[in-house]
Amino acid sequence: MRAMRPTLILALLAASSCVTQKTYDALKAERDELDTNVTEKNAAIAEFERKQRKLDDQNRELAGSLALEQDKVKDLTTRIERMTADIAAATKDKSRLQASVEEMTRALAELEKRRAEAEARVQEFKNLLARFRALIDAGKLKVKMVDGRMVVVLATDILFASGSASLSKEGKNAIAEVAQVLSSIPKRSFQVEGHTDNVPIATAQYPSNWELASGRAITVVKTMIEAGLSDTRVSAASYGDTRPLAANSSAEAKANNRRIEITIVPDLSTLPGFEELKKVDSAQ
Repeated sequence: MRAMRPTLILALLAASSCVTQKTYDALKAERDELDTNVTEKNAAIAEFERKQRKLDDQNRELAGSLALEQDKVKDLTTRIERMTADIAAATKDKSRLQASVEEMTRALAELEKRRAEAEARVQEFKNLLARFRALIDAGKLKVKMVDGRMVVVLATDILFASGSASLSKEGKNAIAEVAQVLSSIPKRSFQVEGHTDNVPIATAQYPSNWELASGRAITVVKTMIEAGLSDTRVSAASYGDTRPLAANSSAEAKANNRRIEITIVPDLSTLPGFEELKKVDSAQ
């Protein structure tokens, strides 16, 4: 082979060098572009990581807030349960209190009713005293309460002779006056009761004090009817010597035990339990 000429060799070298430089420049440019991309990617990764850290922080903060809210909800639930229990207890207490109030109201109404009845009885007794005031002042009779009943008491010594059931003239007048007063008391019945001392009597007409007391009570009843008192409002009873006012240990005590008592019969319809008794009676 013929030796290459120097000029050709130089030309080839120059051409080769030019190609290599271009290749180098191209590679360098490509590397620079890759470096730029890597930098951008690294920046993007760093930004992503920053955002991720921020999101993690937000998640932790939200988790903490959620835990607090859950604690609040739990606390609120507990409070609601307690309030519900308190309301239930208060409702129960209110029911008991309402029942107590109603019971107290009924008791107060009953007490007021009895107070009014008591006041009415006191006023009735005062009225009775006023009606008999003239006879009381004249010493012909007494008015008193016996076992809750209003009673007019007349000593038999001014009405009857000893051992007799016949009224004296003074006795008839006294009984007539009493009958007129009793007639003025509306809607009441009267029971005339005969009482003696313990001195026994044994006659054909009065074999014992029972008959004597009975005869005197019946005589008073008849005299009251003759004076104008309705016979449907009066009755007679005998107690003999079984209900003395005092021990028959003196003449004065025996005189007090010999008496006629006119009981004003209570109006049973005003007594407590009367309506209940009526219901029981009607159910028989």
